[in-house]
Amino acid sequence: MSKTKTVKKKKDVRPQWDEYFLDIAQLVAKRSTCLRRTVGAVVVKDKRILTTGYNGAPSGLAHCVTTGCLREQLRVPSGERHELCRALHAEMNALLQAAQYGISVKDGVIYCTNQPCIICAKMIINAGIKRVVVLEHYPDAFAQKILKEANIEVVVAKKPPKVSFPAKTRQNSL
Repeated sequence: MSKTKTVKKKKDVRPQWDEYFLDIAQLVAKRSTCLRRTVGAVVVKDKRILTTGYNGAPSGLAHCVTTGCLREQLRVPSGERHELCRALHAEMNALLQAAQYGISVKDGVIYCTNQPCIICAKMIINAGIKRVVVLEHYPDAFAQKILKEANIEVVVAKKPPKVSFPAKTRQNSL
């Protein structure tokens, strides 16, 4: 007579894919050197991370934490006059990383801590991204309109993932 052992199944508490990649985008955002907003982006295809990006100055240039923020000095509202910023946006950096290393992002998904601005939205469209998943809105209605017009699915996370990271201080984060 054989005894059958009953294995108690552990409840599957792993995060769903969108939550998982948004958690990673939040972690990537911790590298940001922007004084106004920390943003992270992760480009994914077939549930595999292709590239990441955060907002900060171009490679080799002084960071905003060193130079100060021209947009703050000029009191430029959020969502306006992006050309006055020395930093690249997280989405830009993620897409440029793919280009630099010859990685196709066509039919991929980009996970962002914030909704892309109009400049990033246009890049996302031309890069062939098919889906955008964000944690928070951004005050740029034109970006929302153009992504919809391009038939790109935009998903706003129902609730921010529960991720806790150590408190960030500008001195020790660079």
